Amino acid sequence: MGRKEDNIKRATEVMHELDQIRNLCIAAHIDHGKTTLSDNLIAGAGMMSEELAGKSRVLDFDEQESARGITINAASASMVHAVEGDDYLINLIDTPGHVDFGGDVTRAMRAVDGCFILTCAVEGAMPQTETVVRQALKEKVKPVLFINKVDRLINELQVTPEDMMSRFQEQITRVNKLIRQFAPEEHKKDWQVNVGDGTVAFGSAYHNWGITVPYMKKSGINFKDIFEYCNNEQQKELAKKAPVHEVLLDMAVSELPSPKQAQPYRIPNIWTGDLESEIGKSMISCNPEGDLAMMITKIWMDPHAGEVAVGRLYSGSINHGESVWAIGAAKAERVQQVSMMVGGDRIPVPSVVAGNIAAVTGIRSAAAGVTVVRDPETTPFEAIRHYSEPVVTVAVEPKNMKDLPKFIDALRSLAKSDASLEVSTNQETGEALLAGMGELHLEITTYRIEEEQGIQVKVSPPIVVYRESVEGNNHGRAFEGKSPNRHNRFYVEVEPLPEEVIKALRNGEFGDGTVRQGDRKEVGNKFAEYGLDKDMMRNIYSIKGTNVLINATKGIQNLHETRELIIEAFNEVCKKGPLAEEPVMGMMVRLVDAKLHEDAIHRGPAQTIPAVRNSIRGAMLRAKAVMMEPMQKTHVSVPNDWLGGVTSELTQRRGIIEDMPSEGETTTVIGTLPVAETFGFSNDIRAASQGRAIWNSENRGFDMVPPQLIEKVIGSIRERKGLKAEKPTESYYTD
Repeated sequence: MGRKEDNIKRATEVMHELDQIRNLCIAAHIDHGKTTLSDNLIAGAGMMSEELAGKSRVLDFDEQESARGITINAASASMVHAVEGDDYLINLIDTPGHVDFGGDVTRAMRAVDGCFILTCAVEGAMPQTETVVRQALKEKVKPVLFINKVDRLINELQVTPEDMMSRFQEQITRVNKLIRQFAPEEHKKDWQVNVGDGTVAFGSAYHNWGITVPYMKKSGINFKDIFEYCNNEQQKELAKKAPVHEVLLDMAVSELPSPKQAQPYRIPNIWTGDLESEIGKSMISCNPEGDLAMMITKIWMDPHAGEVAVGRLYSGSINHGESVWAIGAAKAERVQQVSMMVGGDRIPVPSVVAGNIAAVTGIRSAAAGVTVVRDPETTPFEAIRHYSEPVVTVAVEPKNMKDLPKFIDALRSLAKSDASLEVSTNQETGEALLAGMGELHLEITTYRIEEEQGIQVKVSPPIVVYRESVEGNNHGRAFEGKSPNRHNRFYVEVEPLPEEVIKALRNGEFGDGTVRQGDRKEVGNKFAEYGLDKDMMRNIYSIKGTNVLINATKGIQNLHETRELIIEAFNEVCKKGPLAEEPVMGMMVRLVDAKLHEDAIHRGPAQTIPAVRNSIRGAMLRAKAVMMEPMQKTHVSVPNDWLGGVTSELTQRRGIIEDMPSEGETTTVIGTLPVAETFGFSNDIRAASQGRAIWNSENRGFDMVPPQLIEKVIGSIRERKGLKAEKPTESYYTD
């Protein structure tokens, strides 16, 4: 029996001991050392050679991950760690750090209860660090902090012990500020990380050592000793006295919650069903004997087994050979295999029980975010909310039309496995449109179609997905939309929503879709907390993305019969605005009046939908519709000799430089950059710095397109989509 198989055998023995399970992930900014640390933890569990730890990148098993040296997929490993003679099962997920693959981080957070937040001792907490902390806390995942690359601080920057402690304190303070800001109210204090209580660790994943205050007391090592070991190039000896895997896995066991501890406060956050029902009680108590409730967080393609669904069990067990339902599927499906994971390896087991992470094959209807149960009437888990929206699109089609059926299947599979990827069809050309988080995200997706599916494709240059919104309002100047038969009229006013409301909508605080009659009061009260009129918001009809639809009419006869049609028209406009048929964001739509034909046959879909659609689009133009472009926050670290070339490259791309902190011979240029100007940026920044610049970015929302560019942007989009060159005016929607 191999190392991995032996470990999984021990894991199957521990998985029933709920108090001895820890589900955790490692999350950080790109290149801060997540995968190297994962290697060390796996080696520490005896599943690989310690000499290879940090070099083999076990959890970067994808070919593109190895080629590019970055983590693209969230990958899991189950391992056993002994503390004071007791075995603990650690289900570990390594997550990507690149902004383009943030969706994998969000989905991983749904599967875990605790998180190692990694920061670099030299660079500190970076933008993506803040994003992953926010993602963890939104899912009620408890964080602890590991400050990595301490050896670089000592040996390369040659800081004093006092300076080192000051840097540590600065990072801890920043992380705690984020925790205070985003943690659930009941955990804002007790989830603060603290050196004294062992929720902060320091070390070097590359050199295999780590330390916490509790481990200092246990080992007798202090910070002075660490300084000496690093200065004297004795980090191998330090790794023997304070191995990073032992320090951090001890920390996970003592400071992160078990499923039994976590599920009572996590389940109400991710499941809206009746907590007093049998399944509700079973999930709260993490009952292995209860009904099955499993959420799929990852789909990946195994070249031999096909689609593998990986997810967290919150109740019951999943067993080899049984029939289960993916909620929303037409029929039950048979589980062909149940496994536990170690990177790309699946180790088959007879069953996996509540509180654990499992991989299953055979459930073809499963997709990321889907709930798997035995009873198809079970309330599903809440949808996973992603923090970023797709901002770049490419058109893709097979080079050989005989591959078309296979191509369609490949797209379907990609959409299932990556919820951050939007797949649609250009109705004019028939091309498939792939919308993703960035240029790299789409590049990797295209690679998978060609190399993994064996389909050669033609790919268009990347296209930026803009947003439409309104700058002002048309209060008291409602726009009239008429039905084609002239028997129905709808009057609409629009206005921009406050930024904090948009943010809350994006985070899913109000839900999405049609608001049920019984929920309107509660939803209205939530909006009132953000300063909106409570009585008005209690008449909410629907939420679509970051847009809301309100019924502000009084006593309109038969209006309730057209309600669903009004909502459908609203949804259509949210997908295609009036300026260039780009998605709409951040807008409140109020239906203020309506005149309806008394006969239902004259106010059907063909009459109502166009009338409402025109009234909303016309109202947007009357309120001054604007184009919004996606922006990225960019950090470029460069030696001072090449600083001028980097700043020039940024400003030529409409970048705004916000800060330029220097340290020694290196300056970090911090600024914002339109996504439309980022194509080819990587190559150009390398050329400008002779390859010495290190850069990364994160999505920073949307800004209004500058007035001098708006006509050009609208014109180019309309031309690309085959629309009339001139943008519509109000009169276009009058008739």
